[in-house]
Amino acid sequence: MDGNTSGEDGNDIDWNTEDELEIDNFTLSSSSSLTVPGGEAVVGCGESSSSPGPSNSKVVDHFIGMGFSGKMVAKAIQEHGEENTDSILETLLTYSALESSPQEQQQVDCNHSSSDNEESFLDDFSDMDSFSDNEEIINPTSEKEKKILSLVNMGYTVEEASIAIERCGLDSTVVELTDFIFAAQTAKAEDVNFPLEEKPRPNHAYKKRKLLEYEMLKKKRQMRLGNQTTGEDDETVHLPNPMVGFGIPSEPCLKTQRNLPEGARGPPYFYYENVALAPKGVWTTISRFLYDVQPEFVDSKYFCAAARKRGYVHNLPLDNRFPLIPLPPNTIHEAFPLTRKWWPSWDTRTKLNCLQTCIASAKLTERIRKAIEDYDGEPPLGVQKYVLDECRKWNLVWVGRNKVAPLEPDEVEMLLGFPKNHTRGISRTDRYKSLGNSFQVDTVAYHLSVLREMFPNGINLLSLFSGIGGAEIALHRLGIPLKNVVSVEKSAVNRSVVRSWWEQTNQRGNLYDLDDVQQLNGDSLEHYMNLFGGFDLVVGGSPCNNLAGSNRHHRDGLEGKESSLFYDYFRILDLVKCIMSKNN
Repeated sequence: MDGNTSGEDGNDIDWNTEDELEIDNFTLSSSSSLTVPGGEAVVGCGESSSSPGPSNSKVVDHFIGMGFSGKMVAKAIQEHGEENTDSILETLLTYSALESSPQEQQQVDCNHSSSDNEESFLDDFSDMDSFSDNEEIINPTSEKEKKILSLVNMGYTVEEASIAIERCGLDSTVVELTDFIFAAQTAKAEDVNFPLEEKPRPNHAYKKRKLLEYEMLKKKRQMRLGNQTTGEDDETVHLPNPMVGFGIPSEPCLKTQRNLPEGARGPPYFYYENVALAPKGVWTTISRFLYDVQPEFVDSKYFCAAARKRGYVHNLPLDNRFPLIPLPPNTIHEAFPLTRKWWPSWDTRTKLNCLQTCIASAKLTERIRKAIEDYDGEPPLGVQKYVLDECRKWNLVWVGRNKVAPLEPDEVEMLLGFPKNHTRGISRTDRYKSLGNSFQVDTVAYHLSVLREMFPNGINLLSLFSGIGGAEIALHRLGIPLKNVVSVEKSAVNRSVVRSWWEQTNQRGNLYDLDDVQQLNGDSLEHYMNLFGGFDLVVGGSPCNNLAGSNRHHRDGLEGKESSLFYDYFRILDLVKCIMSKNN
């Protein structure tokens, strides 16, 4: 997960922004109103419009209230009848998208009496190359260009339209395409750590599109609530609120038993971690490959002073878990008591956001200082909101009068549960990057604590995507001897950190460090397993580059270049299970 280490305006910053989200906090009312850019309030569904309509029908009022003309609504209702609202909506979208082009409007008017011709216009499009945002379609020559133009006239960008057609297929309807684009925009809009990009929008078309998005989202939510048999592959995973998994130290007895599938039972035990709010279907796929074990979703804010929402798939027992002692600081002021003197009353944070791979620039912290230094008392609410938004985004803490600063690497180490100076000796940039991609040690140790009674004489560990050794440190701090550790990590910097820790802590076991999981095959695994008798635990967390919420340009799920390495985790785990089964 590569990212800049300074500069608040970088486009390649890697933010695990799902760590600030709660999926169930977004609710919709059937009689809500929406506000569009410019401050104009637009009445949502359930409110009739004051615009004159062709009849007093609620259906007519409903669509007129969405911004369509009465004549257009009457025309669509005449074709489909008042009860077929989906067909009416799709027809209205087609009309409104084409009304700016006289030539295309004439074609629709001529063909609207034949529903087959209209469906052909919507559904039959030929291939064409994708466009960039800067390209303008003036005279569309192919059917696909016409569909892109329709979406552009509705306020979408050419790039959004092209990607939607590529992903959904040429046979997709306009409604399906707008639904796809809206889903992608929703993932971006929910990213509270990134302000939404402000782009000029066509006013009338934009209002109609936003109302349409509201209608679609409400309808999909109602369908989910009313149909509990919907396939998981078609829906986003349900994240618990609060995100405490099967128990946390303050509430340890939420769940102590579960029925694991036969093929999932250990040994060997396995433990896999990744970001909680991944794209649709990702956690369903992960669970399916990992022997149908359901993930345990946990936010590390229940273990330390910083949030870190993660999913963990494992076959470990759930009873007799215990936390690491001493317990880490639980709030910002406990972690950094010297900041209390300078902390303003209007900054109500008690927890930090997820610790990232990059930090804020000095330019930003100076801008914040200048924004509030002219006020003797509390700054205006607008200034407070600006400062708090930046503080939450960049995990800034108060270190002086009107002065904020990013966390130092030593402070990040402490919050994540690593030993002091664990990453010292490598560059500052590498320290932030390595720490930002690591486990939160206290959280992982709580889950692995059940192994202490099971392996009092030590454990053989296969650590995939080891990073800076979060799992190894968790086991060491739990008092579980590390007999043999095969650590696989591509970064030479991270491998040097783990090797240095191994030597400084006087480990008595054997550390074998490798550099590429893709090169770890059955022969090499069998070699190590014959050497010391097999693995007791296979642990790892594959890269989340294509899963994290802010990677909106490369959020390709498990098909992405980096995140597809999950399949290597499964491949290696399955090889270990097969070799151990054969040897037994």
